[in-house]
Amino acid sequence: MGGDWLSIIPFLVVIPVAIFTKKVLPALTLGLIVGSYIYKPHLVGGIQSAVSFVVQALIDKSNIEIILFLYIFTGLVGIMKVSGGIKGFVKWSAEHVQSKRQALFLIWASTIGTFSSPTFRIVTVGPIMRALLKKIKMSGEELGYVIETTGTALIALIPVATAFVGYMTSVIDVSLQNENIAGDPYELFIHSIPFNFFSFAIILVGIYLSFFHKDKKKVEKSKSPENDKQAQAKGWEDCHPVVAKELPARAINLIVPLVLDIVLTLVLTYVSGVKNGSTGFFQAFIKADVLNAMLVALIITTIVAFIFYLFQRFTLDKLMTEFINGGNNLMNVVVLLSVVWGLTLVTNKLGFSDFVTSHVNWIPSSIIPPVLFIIGAVVSYFIGSSWGTWGILMPLGVAMAHSSGADLAIVIGAVFASGVFGTFSSPLSDDTNTMAGVLDLKAVSYARFKLKSGLIAAGIATIGYVITAFVM
Repeated sequence: MGGDWLSIIPFLVVIPVAIFTKKVLPALTLGLIVGSYIYKPHLVGGIQSAVSFVVQALIDKSNIEIILFLYIFTGLVGIMKVSGGIKGFVKWSAEHVQSKRQALFLIWASTIGTFSSPTFRIVTVGPIMRALLKKIKMSGEELGYVIETTGTALIALIPVATAFVGYMTSVIDVSLQNENIAGDPYELFIHSIPFNFFSFAIILVGIYLSFFHKDKKKVEKSKSPENDKQAQAKGWEDCHPVVAKELPARAINLIVPLVLDIVLTLVLTYVSGVKNGSTGFFQAFIKADVLNAMLVALIITTIVAFIFYLFQRFTLDKLMTEFINGGNNLMNVVVLLSVVWGLTLVTNKLGFSDFVTSHVNWIPSSIIPPVLFIIGAVVSYFIGSSWGTWGILMPLGVAMAHSSGADLAIVIGAVFASGVFGTFSSPLSDDTNTMAGVLDLKAVSYARFKLKSGLIAAGIATIGYVITAFVM
């Protein structure tokens, strides 16, 4: 189908519906259905096309690897939970951390072992900070803020061994395919990391507010009798299912799988790069089949974890139940990914790439990165999803960059940065609500607490894109 104005209708449907409903999946599904009916305007044919596009996306090798990785990872978290690994780490840390300085050091240092997923990081570090509310002179909002600056913002910058890498690479891949651009999506992801200005900015703001900025009003509030009384009444056990009272406390059951997975991922990634012809250490990580290496490392880790826990007399039935329950918690994400991939395929069939090339090549390449970042930041704030924002905007961003001659790495970095803004600042994001639940905060007021610094970081990022676009 030629690239006429009909090809942009799915995006014109998705963005306003997502903002209005504050739900990503219904908006993407509606966009997929509308696009499918435009492609095949028949009562049954439209639905058949939608199903066909989703199935076509799901049989792709890389997409299957992404789904398997996410499912197995959350399953592994499930068995680490039931074995008491997370609770044990929380208990040990709460007993040994005695001051604000130590608490802040733990938050930053713990990224070494908990960078795989922001949710995993929150439910591991959050209960520790809740247990320390009585010991350190910080409010729950401040503690949650510091944890989140080392959450999605940091994880989006890490190119290996995270739950984000596969999806981020996949949205680049399908966007490149739409434009018939030859290139390695993982290598482009690596090159885009320095241009994720919001992540860098919010991390720097977080460091400043954590270690150098003193807000007397908030410190006094945290020391007020009412807050102190509330803090003493709140125990850290049962603040989240991963630290429930009935679970055992064995930190070793968290540490062993995490260390094994990280080491195996790095080793297998390097080996993959060498097999693909790399001669240098760092080049090996660029040449490697990273997703496959991560998946194999995770499978080996999961098998070892099962054996390790069975020797501790945890029953196979209980471990399997928790593994499957953990994996099933990610089914909403699997559905989201399937619809995103299907939507990308249908817009490609409608000639979206040709339309963008024909109608927006007059836009100066220098303004594309900052404009995309601002649009993406608004969308992500209202839908509260970085993954949803990336799935919606990445095809548009790559198409505009290709037609205007803008630097692909900068544009990709801007799209990724815009999604991180929403995850960090929005009251609708999973990170905000999970953190608020763990620390017993009101999600809306906690999000408002973060928004000011989020806007400061967004302003810095926007200026960075304007300057970079003119310089490069």
